[in-house]
Amino acid sequence: MAYPLLIAALLCFALFLHPYASYPLSIRLMRTRPVTPDAQAPLPSAALFFSAYNEERALPDKIANLEAIKALHPDIVIYAYDDMSSDSTRAILLSRSDLITLIPSTERTGKATGMRKMVAQASADICIFTDANVILAPESVAPLLNIFRDPQVGGVSGKLRYINDADSMTANVGGLYWQLEEHIKAQESRCGSMMGADGSIFATRRALYPEVPPHLLDDMTVSTSVMFHGLRLVSGDGVIAYEKSTTSSADEFRRKRRIACRAFNTHRFLWPQIKRHFPLVDIYKYVSHKLLRWFGAPLLAAGIALLTAGLLLAGACKLALAFWLVGGIALLLGYVVKFGPFAALAEILTSIIATFIGVIDALSGKTYQTWAPAKSRN
Repeated sequence: MAYPLLIAALLCFALFLHPYASYPLSIRLMRTRPVTPDAQAPLPSAALFFSAYNEERALPDKIANLEAIKALHPDIVIYAYDDMSSDSTRAILLSRSDLITLIPSTERTGKATGMRKMVAQASADICIFTDANVILAPESVAPLLNIFRDPQVGGVSGKLRYINDADSMTANVGGLYWQLEEHIKAQESRCGSMMGADGSIFATRRALYPEVPPHLLDDMTVSTSVMFHGLRLVSGDGVIAYEKSTTSSADEFRRKRRIACRAFNTHRFLWPQIKRHFPLVDIYKYVSHKLLRWFGAPLLAAGIALLTAGLLLAGACKLALAFWLVGGIALLLGYVVKFGPFAALAEILTSIIATFIGVIDALSGKTYQTWAPAKSRN
């Protein structure tokens, strides 16, 4: 009886680690599919969109960034949606009507509704989506639009870089996680399509913009939907954006939980189309990159429980006790003492738990439609 339990434990641990270890290695073995822009095709027109709620502290830098983008691309049209901010966000945006077309709201609706309203006002070929607190390198717009000269490309994701990794252990761990995420996305793109884009910076063809229910993640829905049309979602070399990460563990827990809830609700909305339109290789990518991560906590817990039971049945009681003692000491050093690498492991474990709680929220019918900036981000 012990050996089947130990084998099952190893399988759980393998599935838990797969999105971060064996999956990135597996896609490196896949054939490269280069992006081939047609140099003779005209550069498509573009509009840039962002939603804001209580972003008065971030807007001065954002507006300066938009001015720099506009200087390089005078024809780009910039839209902003104010989701009933209670600070001076709307007044700041209205004061720059020469630069920004403001789409106001009369009630809190959430980002997905705001994006849909802005896209409905636009006529440009390409929609560039970003966030109010994100700074897009102005020289990124040209290479982004150039990629759309390849008719097989339906969406382009930029590369996000966090600029405050040293501010706290939470920010540091978040930055390291994001470096791995960017590496995986680049490898997915190299051999076909990425499995969704982050809302900080991505773009799609306006003609492909889908209907996005208000409680879902607009970035995941919009970016994934381009693949339902047989087109690629690729990572854009030279398309760089910058953002501050949260520095508070409590803020990051709430953020991860909210995002996971919305992501899993989005998954349930998209899954029928994914099964219908995705080739098997992309289903493998999606399950590896998305689905297994959402269930990381129960996989890890099951692996620990099965390993413990297997060791006890095998008569290795001292080994089982040592396993739990080492784990308990590691948690103590991480959560209470906050010592070095153990504190980093504690942050990672907290993030995994927050993600699964978000999935439980989604399964129990909970939704998150509106948002507020994390206080520790500023």
